[in-house]
Amino acid sequence: MEMLGSTGWGWLTLVPAIITIVLSYKTKNVYISLGAGIYVGLLFLNLFNWIVLDTWYLTQSNDITLVLLAFIAPIIQIPVTLANTIGDPWNGGIILQVLFIGAVIQLLTYTGGAKLLASKIAKHSKSVKSTQYLTWFMGLIVFFDDYANSLIVGPIMRPLYDKMKISREKLSFIIDATAAPIAGIAIISTWIGYELGLIQEGLETAGATYEVSAFMIFIDSIPFRFYNILMLIFIVISIKMSRDFGPMLRAERMARKGEKTPGMIEEVEKMEGEDDVKEGIKVSLWDGIVPVALLVVGALIFFYISGYTAIMGTDDTALIELLKQSPFSLATIQSIFSNADASVVLLQSAFLTLIVMFIRGQIAKQFNLSEGISVVFNGMNKLLSTVFILIFAWSIAATIGSLGANVYLVNLLGDSLSPALLPSIGFLLAGVIAFSTGTSFGTMGIILPIIIPLGYSLNPELSFVTIVISSVLTGATFGDHCSPISDTTILSSVGGGCNHIEHVKTQMPYALVVGLISVVAYYFAAIGISPWILLAIGSVIVALVIYFVGEKVEQ
Repeated sequence: MEMLGSTGWGWLTLVPAIITIVLSYKTKNVYISLGAGIYVGLLFLNLFNWIVLDTWYLTQSNDITLVLLAFIAPIIQIPVTLANTIGDPWNGGIILQVLFIGAVIQLLTYTGGAKLLASKIAKHSKSVKSTQYLTWFMGLIVFFDDYANSLIVGPIMRPLYDKMKISREKLSFIIDATAAPIAGIAIISTWIGYELGLIQEGLETAGATYEVSAFMIFIDSIPFRFYNILMLIFIVISIKMSRDFGPMLRAERMARKGEKTPGMIEEVEKMEGEDDVKEGIKVSLWDGIVPVALLVVGALIFFYISGYTAIMGTDDTALIELLKQSPFSLATIQSIFSNADASVVLLQSAFLTLIVMFIRGQIAKQFNLSEGISVVFNGMNKLLSTVFILIFAWSIAATIGSLGANVYLVNLLGDSLSPALLPSIGFLLAGVIAFSTGTSFGTMGIILPIIIPLGYSLNPELSFVTIVISSVLTGATFGDHCSPISDTTILSSVGGGCNHIEHVKTQMPYALVVGLISVVAYYFAAIGISPWILLAIGSVIVALVIYFVGEKVEQ
C-alpha cells in the first residue's frame, strides 16, 4: 500500500496523532485517545485507497454507501489491527516481559521481599534528596536497556518515595530521564547495534569513505548528545536546589503535605501492593535482594547468549573469529549486545527470576501451590492495563506510519538548507516524528538514511557528519521522551506507579527546556564550537532556569 505522505495529503497525515495527543490531555483517558487516533488513521487509509482505486465511482455515483462504509469499516478493522500488533514477535516479547515482571513484583511484595529491599536501600536514603539521587544512580547502573530501567528501578524505589513524601510524578520522571538517555549513549546496550547499523547504512548511501568505523563515529558523537547529557544534569541540579516548576511543582508540594497527587488517582492505587503482604512470613535477605540481582544479572547473561547465538548463525567470519579468540573483550561484548534480541532476553530473565522465586517460596513454605499461582496471576492482572496501552500505542504508531506522516515531515525540510542549521533541524524533525509516532527507533530508521547523505553533500567533513548523526539520535530520544504514546514513557509511568497522563504533563516542561537548549547548542556545534564548552554553558543555563523559574520545595 502506498503511503499518503507521498501522494500530496500533506499535513492530514498528522491528524490521527494530533487527535490522540489533544484527547489525551482533554479526557485524561489514554484508551479513548489512542482508540480515536487508530480509528481516524484507519478511516484515512480507507478513504485513500478507495479514492485511488475507485475515483470514477466516487465522482460519478450518487450512492453514499461507499462513504458510509469508510466510516464503519474502521470499527471492524481496529480489532484486526490490534491483533496484528500482538502478533509481532518483538511486541509479543515485550508484552510477556511486562506480565512476568508484574508477577515478580507481586511475589516480592507478597513475601515481604520488596519491603526488606526498600528498608536496605533506605539506609542510604535518609532524606528527600538522597532518595532522588539514589534513583538517578540506579538508573545509571541499569544502563543496558531502557525498558529494564523503567521496570526494575521504579518498583524498588516506589515505597521509599511514598515514605519520604516524594511524588510518583517525580519518580516516573527520573526513571524516564535515565532510561533512553542512558541506553542511547551506552557503548554496551540494546540500542547500539541498531544505531551502528543505521549509521553504516547512511554512510554507504552517501558514498562516504572515512577511515574510521561506524562504531568510532558513534563514540565521537557521544559528547554531542546534548539532550541526553543535559537531561541527566538537569535531574542532579533540580535535586540539589530542591526546586521544581510547572505541574511538577504542584505535585511535589502536594506530596510533601501528604496529599494525594493527581498521579495517584484511578488504577494507579492498585499498584500499591502494601495490603497484599502475607502475614507471618519470615523474610530473609534472599527474598529482597537476590531476585532483583537475578533479574539484572540474568538479563546480562541472556544478552550474551542471544547475541553469541545470533552471530554464530551468520556468515561474518571475522566476527565469528573474534568471538572465538576474545569472547569477553570489549569489542566482542559490544557486538554481542548489538545482535541480541532485547525483547526475548528480558522476557527470559523475568521468567527465570519468576520460576526461581516460585520454587524458593515453595521450599521456604511461604505459600502453597495454589496461593503462589494466585499471586502470580494477580501480579500479571495489575499490569493488564499497561499491556493494553502498549498494544494501542503500537497500533497507532503502525497506522500513522502507513499514512506516511514521517515521509511528509522529512519532505517538509525542502532543499534550501544552510549547513549550520542542518543539525538543529535534524534534532527538531526527529523530535516531531518521535513525538507523533511514539518511537525513537522508528524515527532513527526514517531520518538517518536520508539526513546522513544530505549532511555529507553539504559538508563532507567527518566532524560535521558526526554532529548531524548525533542530532538525529538525540532528537529521537527527545521526541520519544515527550510523547504520550511512547512505550518507554508508558513503562516509566508503570514503574513509578503514576497516572500516565500526569507523568507526561509533569515531565513535558522539563523535556522542552532541555530540548530548546539542545537545539541552540547544535547550531553552535555546527559552526565549530567545542561540545564540552557547549555542555558547560548548557549546564549553567539549566541551573539558571531551575533557579529563577523553579520554586523551592519543602524538604
